[in-house]
Amino acid sequence: MTRYLALAADGDGTLTTRGSMSRRTVHALQSLLQAGRRLVLVTGETLERARGFSHVGLFHRVVAENGAVLLDPTSGKSRRLCRPRPARLLAALQARVWFLHAGCVVITGKKSQQKAIDRALTEIGSDWQIVLNRRDLMILPPGVSKATGLAAALREMRLSAEQVVAVGDAENDLPMLQCCGLGVAVANAVPLLKQSAAVVLRHKCGQGVVELSKRMLADDLPAPRIRRPCTTALGASARKLTAAPDRRTGNAS
Repeated sequence: MTRYLALAADGDGTLTTRGSMSRRTVHALQSLLQAGRRLVLVTGETLERARGFSHVGLFHRVVAENGAVLLDPTSGKSRRLCRPRPARLLAALQARVWFLHAGCVVITGKKSQQKAIDRALTEIGSDWQIVLNRRDLMILPPGVSKATGLAAALREMRLSAEQVVAVGDAENDLPMLQCCGLGVAVANAVPLLKQSAAVVLRHKCGQGVVELSKRMLADDLPAPRIRRPCTTALGASARKLTAAPDRRTGNAS
């Protein structure tokens, strides 16, 4: 039996359904907190939406924008974990593809737009990459993932990846599951994630997290097995950005 010290969980489709978290899921997370475990929300949502999540105060850290931004809910301070979005990138993409939206770094759209976005990125000579999330997609700098964002959160919390259970439901959760001690998929996860996960839960979404929380508290989980470091995709310059907050402000730049 292995005692894991933290849970890193995806948001919608895992902890929540259409943005809402059930009372049972909230109580399960509170039970983990009472037992001294740490909680990290790792989401593709923009920083603005992550800040507005009604249960954000349950988490020690929030990784937003699929690894591009890190938020400390206690202090309210955030910081960018990658290079800034080029000033003209959003406008250049919006001139070629309809209905794109932006956060601090991430640009979001729909999976149905993937080919058009690919063409647009090629036309403007951008090296930004498309990350799929079920019917949605995100456009991000190369190397940015939930794993690299989680690496920054764990560094601030002084935890090792071996001590963390990661749970998710979609394609963009895969790097996070592979870099933690234990990767877990809820029952409603996409096939790709289920194939990679060390544990596939019997229940969907929040009820699956309730199931997982009980197993964490009972130390009833497999031993850690990390398949790749959290920082695998980051180059040296990006690793510097994830290493420590700006001591002058502590805020995202």
